[in-house]
Amino acid sequence: MKNILIINGHQQYRSAEGKLNNTLVENMIRVLSPYNNVKTTVIQNGYHAEEEQQKFLWADVVIYQTPIYWFSVPGLLKTYMDEIYTYGTFFTGADQYGTGGLLTDKTYMLSTTWNAPASAFEDETQFFEGNSLDEALQHLHRIHKFLGMKPLKSFSCYDVVKNPNIKQYIANLEQHLKEALTNEPVAK
Repeated sequence: MKNILIINGHQQYRSAEGKLNNTLVENMIRVLSPYNNVKTTVIQNGYHAEEEQQKFLWADVVIYQTPIYWFSVPGLLKTYMDEIYTYGTFFTGADQYGTGGLLTDKTYMLSTTWNAPASAFEDETQFFEGNSLDEALQHLHRIHKFLGMKPLKSFSCYDVVKNPNIKQYIANLEQHLKEALTNEPVAK
């Protein structure tokens, strides 16, 4: 049994209500709760820094469910990171830059939603010029490497505005969780 923290990093604006991110988080909880201890944070609902830091220290695995806005996380999620990832709790000074992370016994998973279609990542002629999902998310991986955390395989839903396929996203997410968290059984 693992301690899993799921962070819903959605930030509502205009027509982006967060229904898909909420649905994905609800399904993560459904799949993971029977065999794990699960806590959640919905950034948009507010949070207390000290409580969030304690959740991180408690967690074995941190899962971020977030839309990608302009190739990064929403502003509220970035503010959360700035306020929660503090010196002395999450990292400390080190002789070599980036090696002072204190969360070395923890893993993380990025679960993202994109308006971009999957084909945008396919080859050099497409928008991402052959870069993979994880290459496009490299800045987020660097943040967690700085904290000492190890990545689990990332998950993503593509083309979520123009061609949403919620049932397929949920099925893909369940399969991904089974594969990413192989040490623990997940509910069917």
